Amino acid sequence: MAYSFELRSRSAAPPDVVFRVLADVPRWREWAGPFVRRSSFEREGTPAPGGVGAIRRLGAPPLFAREEIVAFDPPHGLSYVLRSGMPLREYRADVSLTASASGEGTDIVWRGTLTPRFPGTGAALRAFLVFTVGRLARGLAPYAERSR
Repeated sequence: MAYSFELRSRSAAPPDVVFRVLADVPRWREWAGPFVRRSSFEREGTPAPGGVGAIRRLGAPPLFAREEIVAFDPPHGLSYVLRSGMPLREYRADVSLTASASGEGTDIVWRGTLTPRFPGTGAALRAFLVFTVGRLARGLAPYAERSR
């Protein structure tokens, strides 16, 4: 059974600045919260460093997630899939960045779909991802504002 979620936040920074922060994986540890104390590229993608095919390694010892970028569309967003690090059969997230209706700032929408590896764990894994990815969405917005 698949589970999904959608999280929203808003930044006063324009989409190109928000995208630049989102794509700068080595600096995620500065804004992503306590679950991401280390952040790096394991493999660069096209375009380098964080484009399609890039694998990023995010986490805190001893737990790390490996995610592969599968769509890279600056400054509109990106998509990634989990390669390892969580008990999920499948996980994909799409991060969309659009100029706010007022023309000032960016609406951030982070959508995820997951299929648990073990029956009966889906609701708990969805709750964990809503919590952790929610922190990412809420951390990205103000950090981008300070990065203008």
